[in-house]
Amino acid sequence: MKLILTTAVDKLGVPGDVVEVKDGYGRNYLLPQGHAIAWTRGAEKQIEGIQRARDAREIRGVEHAQQVRAQIEDLKVELPVHAGDTGKLFGSVTPADIALAVKKAGGPAIDKRTVQIAKPIKTVGTHTVGIKLHDAVTAHVALTVVAA
Repeated sequence: MKLILTTAVDKLGVPGDVVEVKDGYGRNYLLPQGHAIAWTRGAEKQIEGIQRARDAREIRGVEHAQQVRAQIEDLKVELPVHAGDTGKLFGSVTPADIALAVKKAGGPAIDKRTVQIAKPIKTVGTHTVGIKLHDAVTAHVALTVVAA
C-alpha cells in the first residue's frame, strides 16, 4: 500500500514522505490514527505543502538550534489555567499547552513532542520546562503558571 505520511512515524519517515507499507499496517494503524493519507495523483500535489510546513518548523542544524534556544530562553512565558483557591490545578499542564504558550509569548512554533516535563505540573507558580531542539541543544524555559 502506498501512503503519504502526514506526521513523523518512528522507523518509517517524516511528513511528506511517500512510503510503501503492508496493507494491514496502513489500513489498521496509519490511516485511522491520521499519520498518513492514501497516495493518489491528486494527493501527490499535497506533498509539497506538507514538506513546506515541515521545513518552516524544522531546526536546520546546531547553530540554528542555538539561535532558537537563545530566542526561547529570553521569553516570559505565562500560562493561565483553571485552579482552585489553594493553587492546585484542575488537571495538569500538557506539552501542547506549553507549546501554545511559547508561541503566544512571541516564540517560534515548536512541536509538542519536543517539550520535556520533568514531573507533572499541577500547581500554580514558576516551573522549568525543557524543549529539545536538537540532539545536542535543549532550551530551558521558565514557565509561570497562573490561575485564570
